[in-house]
Amino acid sequence: MSQLLVEYPLTGPHVWDNPLARGADGVLRYGNLTPALTELLDLQVHAFGSREAVVEVGGPRLTYRELWHSASRIAGGLQEHGIGYGDRVAVHLPTGARWVQAFLGALLSGAVPVLVHDGLPESVAERVIADSRADFVLGGKGAETELPDGAAYIDDGAALGDLALLCYTSGTCTPKGVELTNENLLSAVRSVVAALDLPTDGLRNLVLLPLAHAGGCVDQLLPTFAVGGTVVLTRDTRGMAEAVTAERVDMVSATPRIFAGLLPRLAELRSDGLRTEGIARISKAGHRAASPAALAAELRGVFPAARQWSVWGATETSGIGLAVDDAERADSSEAAAVLGFPFGGTELALWGPRATAGHGELLCRGPNVTPRYWDDPTTTAARFTGTWFHTGDQVTIDEDGLVRREPVPVE
Repeated sequence: MSQLLVEYPLTGPHVWDNPLARGADGVLRYGNLTPALTELLDLQVHAFGSREAVVEVGGPRLTYRELWHSASRIAGGLQEHGIGYGDRVAVHLPTGARWVQAFLGALLSGAVPVLVHDGLPESVAERVIADSRADFVLGGKGAETELPDGAAYIDDGAALGDLALLCYTSGTCTPKGVELTNENLLSAVRSVVAALDLPTDGLRNLVLLPLAHAGGCVDQLLPTFAVGGTVVLTRDTRGMAEAVTAERVDMVSATPRIFAGLLPRLAELRSDGLRTEGIARISKAGHRAASPAALAAELRGVFPAARQWSVWGATETSGIGLAVDDAERADSSEAAAVLGFPFGGTELALWGPRATAGHGELLCRGPNVTPRYWDDPTTTAARFTGTWFHTGDQVTIDEDGLVRREPVPVE
């Protein structure tokens, strides 16, 4: 059977917003982005300087002004070590305020942060660092070592098409480096802020996703900063109950698996008087697993006032691409298979012999999709057809653009 590529243009209510226009390559793009991620963050520092930017439960608390100043000193220290524009700086630290400082310090130095998940086996982390050809490593062995410190420095020479972040795929024995440009990151941030309707009046987002993954860094940390909100972090999920009450959290972000593991404890605490009515938003993010409808129902029991979103994405799509308000699928018998509607300029196609009938491999393109894999033209060629990225997921797409995962055949 021949392989067909069939595009599925949106015809329903879930259409892109006005700032998007089609480029010469056919990809939808935002026309009013800042030139670089650092410039967007700089604007927020000046607008919300005295607001808390990062709170680590049981650890440091930093306002936007304090975070920016400390990150610029790390950038200055990196510069004194010879790090400059386009160099790679690996960030290999546990989730916390120091991670955020190190990440921003690498950005402000003009370097490209390389995200290395602290939970990786040492041999895999070493392979990631070696593959990225990192010029400097923040953390790793002896992660309590002081971060570089120097005269405050900010490199502001980046452009939209420049490489801004090197993020490695998860779930494989050999992670692959994914190049994310300033345009990819800024488009993803814009898309998440709009899709989740993030407020600018002091959002406090408890982020339980690893910051070293696109879902945690690109889709939670950066959008929260983009609206002048506060990112609340815990070293482990045991600090969640304390954070919800003491930190006045109004949004919680995690994977479905993390939420499922937390539910028994949260239900117990709620029955003991834990007040959770202040939680207005729940974001469940993940690539391979659709969020079960039963989980949404249980979360409604614990967070009765929260609107819930399930967000699908891959590292190659900056962690985003499809989303669904769980209220839209509550009564569906196929709810567990629902991945969502495309948003933020993401367009869909199907690949395979049944593509015209709405069945096949899901392909995506959009301003958030990586242009290539790091130093790997073979994989890039294998995973792209023109501007279309092959996700590897077998799905169906209905007439409104709703994507559902195909059931795996039983042998």
